[in-house]
Amino acid sequence: MHRIMSLFILPLIGVGVLCFVPASPAKEFLTDKEIEAIQDAQAIDLRVRIYMEAAELRLKTAEDRLTGKESSPGDPLEFFTPEDMVDAYYHILSGVMTSLDAAFQKAGRDRQKVTEALKSLKASTERAGKQLEVLKRLAEEKKKEDLWNLVNQAIGIARGAFEGAEEGLSRPVESPSQKSPKSR
Repeated sequence: MHRIMSLFILPLIGVGVLCFVPASPAKEFLTDKEIEAIQDAQAIDLRVRIYMEAAELRLKTAEDRLTGKESSPGDPLEFFTPEDMVDAYYHILSGVMTSLDAAFQKAGRDRQKVTEALKSLKASTERAGKQLEVLKRLAEEKKKEDLWNLVNQAIGIARGAFEGAEEGLSRPVESPSQKSPKSR
């Protein structure tokens, strides 16, 4: 039995060892509106798309903050730092990878939705790679070591997610009836 999550694990272990960031108190990384949209979207492809849009917004907001662009009054991300935004990206992507792995394992009749979710993850993490390199450069220029470490951690998880999505797309999603019985 092949698991898509195994494709994500090795890069994550390396990132975890190289870019250890001390745990902080649990934060909510999604806005109320994003949470509502996710709750309304039960299909994996829609949920992943919403999560990835939220993740991409976190990276854009981090860059905006680093380049001096102020948030609009009432912006739900107004009081978050660039470090918070990159950390949120990491956590959102980690959650997406876990959810997609579970969906991949029990795809059954929802194969097309899992495939669409993998495509969404792949495209988003490809775009994020470029954005993260910009954030890394800005963190270096501004001598923000904590941010630089978080960006490197995010780069690692984005690469792992991209590679995992690519691998998942390269093989057919098995329905439960197609899986071989376990040997006893």
